[in-house]
Amino acid sequence: MKIVLGSKSARRSELLSLIGYDFYVDFVDIDETIHDYKNPKDYVQKVVQRKGVAVYNKHENELIICADTIVVIDDIILNKPKDTNDAKLMIKLINNRAHSVMTAVYIKYLNYEKTFVEETIVYIDNISEEEIEDYISTNEPYDKAGGYAIQGKFAKHIKKIDGDFYNVMGLPINRLNNEIKEIELTRTKKNG
Repeated sequence: MKIVLGSKSARRSELLSLIGYDFYVDFVDIDETIHDYKNPKDYVQKVVQRKGVAVYNKHENELIICADTIVVIDDIILNKPKDTNDAKLMIKLINNRAHSVMTAVYIKYLNYEKTFVEETIVYIDNISEEEIEDYISTNEPYDKAGGYAIQGKFAKHIKKIDGDFYNVMGLPINRLNNEIKEIELTRTKKNG
């Protein structure tokens, strides 16, 4: 069973490698504009399903894994900042507050198909204006949902988390590992 990671995220590749899976990367650029969603969880599920189906259509006999991560505060979805002003607004919004990080994962292998959302709550310290300016002057915020990386320079501003640390990085590896084991078990029973 070959695994295809449908993501251009270097962090997701690192995390999947970390847990010992052999895979290759092949992603499809899709339009992530979703208008008909009920809430942030529904939005991120619809985005990842759109990605997953596009990748599956290229690799129908392989195990497909796609993921999408958003940061949510006050029901506002924070994707990747467009520029320094956007990054500053995001950091100010999450400053000295708790927010949610949701990663939706799409898994498909032959007749097995599942989408789930893992949620982690992240608590941010009180960050001064000067610290915000220093942070947004680095290149770290600009390719990250919510404008920060938990494993990067921003780590010093994170008080605590409730949930899966790796989920905040972009892939809930414990839950994903359990899903893959379930697929392998089902496959072994069918072939055994």
